[in-house]
Amino acid sequence: MKLIFHYGDTYKHHFDNNTSSILPKCFLIGQLTKPYIVEPLGVTGSFVVRFQPNGFLPFCKLSIKSIQNTAILLETLFGLEGKLLGDEILNANSTDERIECIEAFLINKLKHKYTIDSIVKSTIDTILAVNGQYSVDTLSKQNNTSRRQLTRKFSSTIGLSPKQLSKTVRIQHALKSMLNNKVTSLTDLAYENEYFDQAHFIKDFKEFTGLTPKEFYGDNLKMSLIFDQKNNMSHFYNFKISS
Repeated sequence: MKLIFHYGDTYKHHFDNNTSSILPKCFLIGQLTKPYIVEPLGVTGSFVVRFQPNGFLPFCKLSIKSIQNTAILLETLFGLEGKLLGDEILNANSTDERIECIEAFLINKLKHKYTIDSIVKSTIDTILAVNGQYSVDTLSKQNNTSRRQLTRKFSSTIGLSPKQLSKTVRIQHALKSMLNNKVTSLTDLAYENEYFDQAHFIKDFKEFTGLTPKEFYGDNLKMSLIFDQKNNMSHFYNFKISS
């Protein structure tokens, strides 16, 4: 999940039903479980605060699961404080100023000690470490908990099941491999990311991007990972909470 502040021109969001809307300057984007198609409307510049999978829970009064694939105004999340935060970040003169601003705001929201569920945290750490390649049964056994209990904990704190998060992390890893390495074979890429076969890889890939790997391997790839690049006008800030 990300807090996004467009200090440049904003984007248009294209819905599945061929309609579209202009995204606001400042908003939270809920956990994405399907393609989210956007179109830049000019010279863009963005400051993005990226949270760990369960990192936004302490700041959200809404159900995490209810805001999947949705842009939520900061005023909806934080009231007048949200609007003031957006104005302050948009009017800041540098990335350092924006970091200071968002750090002060988020830390102030953590007045009470927040205890991260140890099972959820341990499972997330494992999923990230193995690039989403473990089964839910394996994850459950590692934490000495049932599959059902683990899924329930994930749903309430992340809005995703362990399987959904693992699929997301695995696809992200494959995408970054495509961007950072010279890919000569999509079949090899599938096996490198521990997919059973190329058909399984294509199915999961299309679920998240709306395209097959072959269709996606081009300009769409660079656009999808634009916020992960250093040579552009976007800036990422990672806010981490320690248990």
